[in-house]
Amino acid sequence: MAYLGRFFRLAFGAVALLLLVGLAAPVQAQQPSSVNPTASSVKEQQLLQELNRIQGRVTIPDARSGVLEQPAGRDWRNFHEVTLRWIGGIVILGMLAALVIFYLTRGMVKIEGGRSGRTIVRFNAFERAVHWMTAACFIVLAISGLNITFGRPLLIPLMGLEAFSDWSQLAKYAHNYLSFPFTIGVVLIFLMWIGGNIPDKTDVEWVKRGGGLVGDDHPPAKHFNAGQKMIYWIVVLGGSAVAVSGYLLMFPFYTSGIEGMQLAQVVHSIVAVLFVAAMLAHIYIGSIGMEGAFEAMGTGSVDVNWAKEHHSLWLEQENARAAGKDARSAAAAPAE
Repeated sequence: MAYLGRFFRLAFGAVALLLLVGLAAPVQAQQPSSVNPTASSVKEQQLLQELNRIQGRVTIPDARSGVLEQPAGRDWRNFHEVTLRWIGGIVILGMLAALVIFYLTRGMVKIEGGRSGRTIVRFNAFERAVHWMTAACFIVLAISGLNITFGRPLLIPLMGLEAFSDWSQLAKYAHNYLSFPFTIGVVLIFLMWIGGNIPDKTDVEWVKRGGGLVGDDHPPAKHFNAGQKMIYWIVVLGGSAVAVSGYLLMFPFYTSGIEGMQLAQVVHSIVAVLFVAAMLAHIYIGSIGMEGAFEAMGTGSVDVNWAKEHHSLWLEQENARAAGKDARSAAAAPAE
């Protein structure tokens, strides 16, 4: 009996051992052949990217509001408060200085043949209305936009904090709301004058000969010369860039996070100051820089001698068109 008892205990132990081995085999099969102890560890670059970043958890749907501080914001602030002021100051003041020097050395570009007393229509009422609407909006947008960059250091010492606060609030509303008619004006300008602003070989010759601004040479030009075509594309492309980037800032976080907003502000501000500098040159040529130029957008008609000197090819086309119209009218008139 003792022998049988020992036999059954040995048999039971062997069966139990086999069961344990069988259960352990699938578990061993599920284990990876090799283990990387640093697979889920944080890399050095990740730590550098998160350096000084303060972020918590929020219960509202917008999880981005949990970021209280991010390092890229310091770079953006330095750009806005230092770099942009240097760019804007150099570009805008540099353009003003160049125009003053040019005026003192060249003076107003006169109509060499004097005024003829005869005029020709250059722009109709609708074209002039679109131009002045866009121009008026641009001036307000430029002043209110420059206030964001240069207002605090320049105006607070002059008007005080309270007055500057009221002025900046008004400027902000004007900047936001007038952006819509400005954008409409840019679109209309693009559609109205695209046909006459495609560069061609006459523009190359116009540039080579100084465009009538250097010396007394007046190269031939069509309805728009190379300089006016350049202004046209600056308005269309620059206006589109400031409009798109501005609306991204006006309606924040719909299409991007904080990094995208900072990029939009950089693009908006740099293009804007370059835009302002280019428009200063445009305003100069259209006012005190050239005799008879303002009348094109003032009354819509220009003196024939002015057109002959600055847009001779366009004048020839208009004269040929008028002659053809007169010929058709004479042919259609009944004989007496």
